[in-house]
Amino acid sequence: MSVGFDVGEALAGVRGRGGVWGFVRGFAEGWRVPLGAGDGYGEGEIADAERRLGFALPVAVREAYGLFGRRRDLTSNQDRLLAPGELEVREGALVYRVENQYAAEWGVLLADLDQDDPPVHVRGAAGSPGRPLPFLDRFSLACVEMVLAESVFGAPDGLGDNRHLDGVGPGDIASRYTRVPLPDCPLWAVDGGVTRWFSAPGVLLREDAGQWLWALARTGSALARVRNDLPGDWLLSARS
Repeated sequence: MSVGFDVGEALAGVRGRGGVWGFVRGFAEGWRVPLGAGDGYGEGEIADAERRLGFALPVAVREAYGLFGRRRDLTSNQDRLLAPGELEVREGALVYRVENQYAAEWGVLLADLDQDDPPVHVRGAAGSPGRPLPFLDRFSLACVEMVLAESVFGAPDGLGDNRHLDGVGPGDIASRYTRVPLPDCPLWAVDGGVTRWFSAPGVLLREDAGQWLWALARTGSALARVRNDLPGDWLLSARS
């Protein structure tokens, strides 16, 4: 099995929406199943959503839904990308993604809908009631984070694990793995907490607020190397 698609390396050269969608295509091919013609929503379904909402969706939103909106393995393993018919306006934002128990939601502020690739905000338990927190400054980048997160949370048996970061700090991770070039993303469940991503060939790591670490690997041997690099109480190690 090839481990040639390095997430950090591939994302480092990304510029603009087209580059982001190219990254998503490459990630799907290298880590999941290549994107196909039926993996996105059709123009009619997107247009129906726009008529129901009463406004046009930003270009990046339309492109993402049209490219991979139906791919639940990339969008909806833990949290959920809403279908076009489920998109709704709540508290001044177009909500497009929800946490699996509706404890948080991601959206585009109505004031930003005129932008081709608008910023995304997240609203959840860690913020003041009703106060959206800036998440990422482009919807397309938020899609990258979504695809990575849902892939980690949906790791196949024997290729994923997670652990509390007792005794291991972010510096220990950074000394062994390359920081993925995504900005810190607010972690809705922890006040002031952020999510950071790290990678190596065949390995993807998600560090949450310096408290929890998630690992996804392309092979069992790559996952074993992560456990060896960062020894501790990996919750699924007994199953491997």
